[in-house]
Amino acid sequence: MPERPRHDTPDLEAWLPAATVRTSHRRESRADADALWGAASTVRLRDCRVLGRLLGYRLAAGDPDTTFEALFRTPPFVALEAGGRWALSGLCGRIWTVRGELGDVPDPLAFRDWSEPGTVRVLFAHWATPRVGGATLHSEVRVAPVDRRAARYLRALAPFIGACQSLIGIEPLSVAVRRAEQGG
Repeated sequence: MPERPRHDTPDLEAWLPAATVRTSHRRESRADADALWGAASTVRLRDCRVLGRLLGYRLAAGDPDTTFEALFRTPPFVALEAGGRWALSGLCGRIWTVRGELGDVPDPLAFRDWSEPGTVRVLFAHWATPRVGGATLHSEVRVAPVDRRAARYLRALAPFIGACQSLIGIEPLSVAVRRAEQGG
């Protein structure tokens, strides 16, 4: 994979330009971008009552003390790329099954080349940007089906995605902002 220059924000289009589903959340903070990014790295599954339990169940992530940062770097996720105040992770598979039939994605190239029929690629992007008077914490998730069959399954999953996606802004982003503003 060619090296690209490091930037302050991630290049999501380079990883998943043709996503069928995109969700995006952001929270503003009075803290600076470095403090906000640092606080975001401390948010654990147990800090998020609903989302933490949901992810723990869906991914069999048994330790509620696991940070989201660590979760996104361990299987079934693969760390794709990172910068000073941003990180990209991905996973692939059949996300609509009860326990998730997720593929083995050993490295970023395997994510980029994933083409197993009846599956999707999911990109998770998190970053902090400075703004006047503080910073903004961003979270974006993109989902791209590999084929038509996966697209049909993904459409059927839309109500679940709609119901759960708001938890990202409500729980982990809010916890990170609160911690950053309280000084850690």
